[in-house]
Amino acid sequence: DLNSTPNSNFYTLYSRLGVDVAGPKLGTAKTSAKVEVDFRGTGTSYSVIRLRHAYLNLDWGKSALLLGQNWHPLFGDVSPQILNLSVGAPFQPFSRAPQIRYRYTNKNFQLTGAAVWQSQYTSQGPEGKTHKYLKQSCIPEFYVGADYKNGGLLAGVGIELLSLKPRTESIVNTDKYKVDERITTLSYEAHVKYTNKDWFIAAKSVLGSNLTQASGLGGFGIKSVNEQTGEQEYTPIRFSSSWFNVVYGQKWKPGIFVGYAKNLGTSDALYAPDGTDAQVYGTGTNLDQLVTAGAELTYNVPHWKFGLEYTLSSAWYGSLNASNGKIRDTHAVCNNRIVAVAMFMF
Repeated sequence: DLNSTPNSNFYTLYSRLGVDVAGPKLGTAKTSAKVEVDFRGTGTSYSVIRLRHAYLNLDWGKSALLLGQNWHPLFGDVSPQILNLSVGAPFQPFSRAPQIRYRYTNKNFQLTGAAVWQSQYTSQGPEGKTHKYLKQSCIPEFYVGADYKNGGLLAGVGIELLSLKPRTESIVNTDKYKVDERITTLSYEAHVKYTNKDWFIAAKSVLGSNLTQASGLGGFGIKSVNEQTGEQEYTPIRFSSSWFNVVYGQKWKPGIFVGYAKNLGTSDALYAPDGTDAQVYGTGTNLDQLVTAGAELTYNVPHWKFGLEYTLSSAWYGSLNASNGKIRDTHAVCNNRIVAVAMFMF
């Protein structure tokens, strides 16, 4: 196994700095804004400034309108408390994205609707990861969700729609054709969280179709090809992903995290004529299932956090079955990860 080589590093890239501003009233709305950066952008020094959040918010009390870049609605208000800076991905959707988000709150219930675009976190496709497929689509990603809040309990569900145009032209032999291709998918999520003075208990489950823009597993594949023009039709790769997280305490806080993801295959058979390999685009497209279990211990005092975390992950890889998009003939590969963290917060 060429990947079975230990490696280690010391990172300061996740240092971050932000500004929260409370603005004057705009009519009856309270106004606020936020800008936050870290140093996780790509570059030759690996310490390039990256925009995390940049948004303004108008709050009328029961309703609020957010404009700008913030956490993706699928990330939402329920995410695990772990030291790993993946924050639970790929089990937990992870993305910050430009969006228009409206929320309505009435007593214990909250409704959320959002139109979302892509910037740093983008979809996989024929040209790799790029926001081009959504840009060509001219239709933003949509999310609708409902939450119930009562004391320390929060529970909710959501549905997401994504419509992409993978290509606008094709080449057959030496002829170039304009094509009208689109893949539209629906994904679903449910989440729950309970918090009190000592306990943090949370879980989330996602039935995802082509959620690579949210750091998810899966993608899509070609299900048919027009032999004359090269125009293609697509089918999504569906993944079920779930996680569970428990943290206890105030100063000394032990915690556990468990995640499981399963490849459910494609909605339709993949295009693989005469025994050729099917063409798929995505992340973990040769992965059948993934299991992660981790334990951590943190020491917390005002402005400071020190912690140690161990995580074991097992991934089952195999070959693609074109008839249903599932993975067969699998073998497991394990990975061990130890993280130590020191944080000063102000």
